[in-house]
Amino acid sequence: MKRRTENSENGGEMTLSGHLTELRNRIIVIIVVLIAAMLVGLHYAETIITALLDIGRARGYQFVYLAPQEMLIQYFSLSLIFAALIGLPIIFYEVYAFMSPGLRHREKIFMMLAIIFGMIFGFLGILFAYKILIPFMLYFLLDMSKGVDVYAAISVGNYVSFLMTIFIIFAVLFEFPVVSVLLSQLGIIKVEWMRKARKVMIVLIFLMAAIVTPPDIVSQVMVALPMLLLYELSIILCTIFGVFKKKEKKTEIEEEDDAEDEDPTPEGTTI
Repeated sequence: MKRRTENSENGGEMTLSGHLTELRNRIIVIIVVLIAAMLVGLHYAETIITALLDIGRARGYQFVYLAPQEMLIQYFSLSLIFAALIGLPIIFYEVYAFMSPGLRHREKIFMMLAIIFGMIFGFLGILFAYKILIPFMLYFLLDMSKGVDVYAAISVGNYVSFLMTIFIIFAVLFEFPVVSVLLSQLGIIKVEWMRKARKVMIVLIFLMAAIVTPPDIVSQVMVALPMLLLYELSIILCTIFGVFKKKEKKTEIEEEDDAEDEDPTPEGTTI
């Protein structure tokens, strides 16, 4: 990767020591941001856990802790997750800033868009799980135990781990449009394949929705519809970026042809 620096004496490429110094500085920035975000998360950990427990309490769950240190561990766990979420924009920016001097203009734009929309879709996935999916799942799982003479007294650690797993899964699932566009630009998948697989994906999405929701059509549609929209959005975005890629290739070919036509050097002449 060739990197230019305005501070170099000859205006040329950055040296290896320059690369390492810049990398060290950016890693230090990331570590400082993560530590600061973790301290903030630790301050609000009790509020976050209370909000998560209230979701279960509203559906008849009772919570216990099974070890003296369990609540403290959950506070630190949530503060780490909070730090990761808050620090992601800074981490992505530092990665982008480190790589951008070696990227072409189109690659810079594409990378910046991928970072921005990746964070947006990840947040939407967490919001979808928090507002829609988890309440349905908790209700459904509790309803499954009504035939047995037991009550739901759940360890706080197990409950929080369960919710964090769901949040992570749907944050990743909602990255499908971004990942699809990236793979399409790299030539790994083709938008034609996604169109042909549409019917299969519809069946799989509704099957997943039927598993995680109560047995009524409204709940299933509420969970399945966002996933279907994400799949259709992936097809649309892959198509749009595919058109841009074809235009850029065409432009590059035309520029190369023009350069060859303007080359005044006759064949067989050595300069």
